[in-house]
Amino acid sequence: MYQTPGHKTRGISTFSCAPHTSRVTLTGKRLAFIGGGTMAEAMVRGLLDRHLVPPSHVLVTGPRRERRAELTKTYGVKALASNAEAAAEAHVVVLSVKPQVLATVMRDLRGKLNEDKLVISIVAGATLRSLRDGLDHAAIVRAMPNTPAQVGMGVTAWTPTTAVDAEQRERAKAILGALGEELMVDDENLVDMATALSGTGPTYVFLLMEALVDAGVHLGFSRRVAEELVLRTVEGSAVFARKSGRHLAELRNMVTSPGGTSAAAIYQLEKGALRTVLSKAVYAAYQRTRELGAEAERRSEERP
Repeated sequence: MYQTPGHKTRGISTFSCAPHTSRVTLTGKRLAFIGGGTMAEAMVRGLLDRHLVPPSHVLVTGPRRERRAELTKTYGVKALASNAEAAAEAHVVVLSVKPQVLATVMRDLRGKLNEDKLVISIVAGATLRSLRDGLDHAAIVRAMPNTPAQVGMGVTAWTPTTAVDAEQRERAKAILGALGEELMVDDENLVDMATALSGTGPTYVFLLMEALVDAGVHLGFSRRVAEELVLRTVEGSAVFARKSGRHLAELRNMVTSPGGTSAAAIYQLEKGALRTVLSKAVYAAYQRTRELGAEAERRSEERP
């Protein structure tokens, strides 16, 4: 569902093909990251590198004292043990915890968020309904970034509730844009779909790369050389595909000569049903995302 800038498809807003760099929407705003894991750190790093907020305006929580000290030392942010205390000081609250601890976090924050606060969740599978009910709060954005966000090359699909106003949407764009590209969608199901395709996507790519490296070692390359060849090939192919503007099938045909090495390789890939296996993998990830959402909604309904 890629679209070019300025184009609008049903349920999808304009794809931001460059990181959001406007400081206006975040000037003077404080951000609280509830959970200081890998993705939260990537967001903090992106925001600070782009000078969207100063370190003094960023708060991060976490149960481990060592981790809090590490984040403070590395980024100069304020690290706290209390989720409620951090949220109370912030204009934007980012939920960046594991799905299994989300219910506990929402109990900590329930009834303690002013209605003008914006909540952004990057918790896998957590639906807007479960977040809204669990927090007793209306202005929520649900987002799904992916692993390349750790190097500012991620893509994040997100959707807001109707209570999120225009200014808050711009704020969300700025924060999520710090991870790379961002795409606002109007249908929450598209976030579930993006979770399966782009959110889980690096898993498929890494597995494919690993298999190619193993094949190279089998041929006789050292693992170091095989890894370098594969990494450069995948990286270059992605850049070429984006810059060429051509359909992926056309690009594949360009490098497939009749009776050549690519034709022989593709024959085996098709014989092994690579397309079908990938399609099944993506759909399995989609189903699991929906299951996680249903579980989150059940937990929110079981709150004391």
